[in-house]
Amino acid sequence: MPKVTVHRKAHFNAAHRLYRKDWSNEKNFEVFNKCSNEYYHGHNYELIVSLTGEINKETGYVYDLGILRNLIKSEIEECFDHKNLNIEVPEFKNLNPTAENICVVTFDKLRKHLPETLDLKITLYETPRNFVSYSGE
Repeated sequence: MPKVTVHRKAHFNAAHRLYRKDWSNEKNFEVFNKCSNEYYHGHNYELIVSLTGEINKETGYVYDLGILRNLIKSEIEECFDHKNLNIEVPEFKNLNPTAENICVVTFDKLRKHLPETLDLKITLYETPRNFVSYSGE
């Protein structure tokens, strides 16, 4: 069977601060600029979850997108949406919540629930012009 990639888009709003606790405010501002604001700032994140695999002969699906929708809702949206990532999300207690790190955490949270036969790729838009992708490599 041919391999096909299916995609599911999702959305969440979250606040964060980019900084290192072991650096001074001046050093944090030098590296992270206004993203190091001690009062945090927010983004309207757009998430694309892509699964690549063979089409199932019985269903015609690569993966049921309804199941994927529910998985994204429970594992990502409910955990990240309208949260301060630095304070309220355990994965970021000691991990700087950059777009890159949010993408990897999202991948890890979803990967454990998906069949190993499917390739997973996460694309995260922090702004319409700034986005990152991660495929587990």
